[in-house]
Amino acid sequence: MPSKIYIQSLNSGDFRLSIRCEIVSWIVYLSRNFDSYLSYLAINYMDRFLSANSKLDNKAWILKLVAIACISIALKIRKTEFSVSDLMQDGGFIFDSVTIGRIEMLILGALDWRMRSANPFCFINYFISFFKFNDKPSIQALKNRATEIIFKAQHDIKLLEFKPSVISASALLCSVSELFPIQFPSFRNAICSCSYVNKEDLLQCYDLIQDVAMDGYDSVMAVAASSSCTPANVLDLHCFSSSISGSQSNQMAETENNAGQNQKHMESKD
Repeated sequence: MPSKIYIQSLNSGDFRLSIRCEIVSWIVYLSRNFDSYLSYLAINYMDRFLSANSKLDNKAWILKLVAIACISIALKIRKTEFSVSDLMQDGGFIFDSVTIGRIEMLILGALDWRMRSANPFCFINYFISFFKFNDKPSIQALKNRATEIIFKAQHDIKLLEFKPSVISASALLCSVSELFPIQFPSFRNAICSCSYVNKEDLLQCYDLIQDVAMDGYDSVMAVAASSSCTPANVLDLHCFSSSISGSQSNQMAETENNAGQNQKHMESKD
């Protein structure tokens, strides 16, 4: 998880908020041809990297480079075949594999090589076991809807302070309230009684994640209801340490110089 100081800086409108928004936009755009779990993992790396690096320059080419490096690491962790050119089809700044590799090492070092992040998806099967339901299609519907909510929740900075397990449980609570409202009270009580979950954090996260879950959900239901007598299929998955050390600063400066030289070389060719 990102540090509390980082999360507080985002909530206070710190300059890192605009940096985060820019890098997230790049990650989502550049990874659009891959599954959504990839972008989720890359954004997790980005948040943790920014959390450990308070002096990142907000130059446009640096933010794009960080986005590409986070995606590249996520692709390698997920053992997905790709080429560097796959991540730079939009044009604009072009980086070679050596430059990207330097930033990857910078990110890996900042994250202490802890790349197999525990995310909310890891806890879905555990919490769904509290829902005493033997109907497999209904269980799958809950998983799909909870997964959709988790993807949307990552973009809300207010939810960064909650543990992945709490986000997972809250997303499932929202799913149950939407799909099986009659069973919601018993499921909520079962989750709240879990010794691994802080009840106060769970209910606070649930209140916040409800707004995320319902964003666009009502309109989908309304359109479906007006066009068909069958229930809307909204369950489809639509997508899936405080500052940099001296050595890290030198690496970033070296990378900036190399990228600048590459850019000038390209311009001279033009």
